[in-house]
Amino acid sequence: MILIMTDDQGYGDLGAHGNPYVKTPAIDAFYGKSVRFTDFHVDPSCSPTRSALLTGNYSARAGVWHTIGGRSLLKEGMVTMPEVFKDNGYETAVFGKWHLGENYPFRPMDRGFKESIVHGGGGVGQNPDYWGNNYIDDTYKHNGEFEKYDGYCNTVWFDQALNYIKKNKDKPFFCYIPTNLPHAPLIVDDKYVAPYKGKVSDRIANYYGMVSKIDEDVATLFKEVKDMGLEENTIVIFMTDNGPCPWFGGVVIDFETGYVKEGYTDDMRGGKIWGYENAHRVPFFMRWPKGNIEGGKDIDALSGHIDVMPTLIDLCQLEVDSELKMDGRSLVPLLNEDEKTWSDDRSIIIHNQRVEYPVKDKEYQVLTKDWRLVKREKDELYNIKTDPGQENNVVADHPEIVSDLYERYNTWWEDVSVDFDKYAQIHIGTPYENPVGLYPHDAHTRNGNKIWVINVARDGKYKFNLNRWPQESGKRIVENGNGTKEIDVESAHLNIGNISKTGVVSKDMKTVTFEVELKAGTTCLETFFTVKNSEQRLRTECLYVDFIEELDPSDIKNYVASDPDRLLKDNYKQNVVLFD
Repeated sequence: MILIMTDDQGYGDLGAHGNPYVKTPAIDAFYGKSVRFTDFHVDPSCSPTRSALLTGNYSARAGVWHTIGGRSLLKEGMVTMPEVFKDNGYETAVFGKWHLGENYPFRPMDRGFKESIVHGGGGVGQNPDYWGNNYIDDTYKHNGEFEKYDGYCNTVWFDQALNYIKKNKDKPFFCYIPTNLPHAPLIVDDKYVAPYKGKVSDRIANYYGMVSKIDEDVATLFKEVKDMGLEENTIVIFMTDNGPCPWFGGVVIDFETGYVKEGYTDDMRGGKIWGYENAHRVPFFMRWPKGNIEGGKDIDALSGHIDVMPTLIDLCQLEVDSELKMDGRSLVPLLNEDEKTWSDDRSIIIHNQRVEYPVKDKEYQVLTKDWRLVKREKDELYNIKTDPGQENNVVADHPEIVSDLYERYNTWWEDVSVDFDKYAQIHIGTPYENPVGLYPHDAHTRNGNKIWVINVARDGKYKFNLNRWPQESGKRIVENGNGTKEIDVESAHLNIGNISKTGVVSKDMKTVTFEVELKAGTTCLETFFTVKNSEQRLRTECLYVDFIEELDPSDIKNYVASDPDRLLKDNYKQNVVLFD
């Protein structure tokens, strides 16, 4: 089983979908041999889509409705696709972009992947990524440890996936390749960009160059899989995680109306995050010759990311707990052309939150076979069959349809919103990750300060190393990002529970270290630096937490499990409520 998912590539960014510029011969050939779901939907941004894809549940239920701020961490206890495959005897691996948590218990290796090579955060070069990564000859996390790889990032993912497949070709395997391309920054060799220069803007030419690079690596993968004799009995899926980015990706839109100004979208309106059909309708191609899933045919039933896990469970005849519940439904009846067991009266809910706590009635879309109820500044209704470009708002003409679709949204909201006030907790003091490197990417923001929700696994002494810059950068605390200026940093500050520590910063220091005795439980952690004669606070770009005492992995009874029901435990006297 191979699942390829590209990042920020729109429905229209394929030659097979009519794009007059971009060249994607390998993916187009795969399209010609696959079953294509033509009304397939995901979330309008990346972490939510990934959480829904890997759990078969709406991202809101999985605890993921943002890409930063502690709200991209996949909720503990959610059963994942790789866990199901692993429990059924499959080898499992991921290569590329994870974006569901940097620390235990949210890393790929904690969520069912036996092998993982991934970059940090939502893009190469972002805050949780290894310092200095720039797409070429970078350092990525291999099973939780940084390791150097030669070559261009996309080729690294596909080469490592091929190495893995060759090693496990005689075993059942699940190989997930969520590449970071063509997400910004738009870095790719000029030879891939050259064919598009002068035909489109420079930005989109670079974007299309990245799409061409994806296609090249996909071609290599497909050839090697065929040469290994695996093509006939390997399920292969190609999809993307959301629509094209209108700020620095493959489409330019009018932000007043959402209509496209540049880029090919197959006449769809909108883009990533921003809304409308082009934010969430994406390609979804599936092929499995031995399973009679091939032939170059379309299925136009409403479907989505939440359907992939139940579909693969059915196709691969995987055993699962009878209590396992998923929001998605198996697409096997449609693949088997058994439409009698498929109801057309389904709805899929898409929403865009990107806030600390989700807000009801904020930017949602209710999708049915024929209709789209769109909520932005006001209610909008479109008949998607007769008006695929969403140009004719008929909300005033069909109050009964609006009422029905809103009731579906209301029912869905009541169902998925029960955990919105809970926090994903990063664990410290476990044998599974020690020391723990914490990044602002996964911290909550309160009054401009970064705060992590921490599960202290056991009583003991902890060492906190505060760095303004990641350890591997070698930078001193007083340096700025590009090293051209020094800042008069005066002191470093640590607040955890009701414990506060302050340390003086000297010019040559790279790290300020605090040792703290902590009791087991859940609390909040805040760190920052202050500038002399200023109220300015500088954030800690990386914080390392080390449990000093000896850890025994077999001594599980002494580790406190996460308590998802309460932010602060009544019996943890050190705690102060930092969130109100």
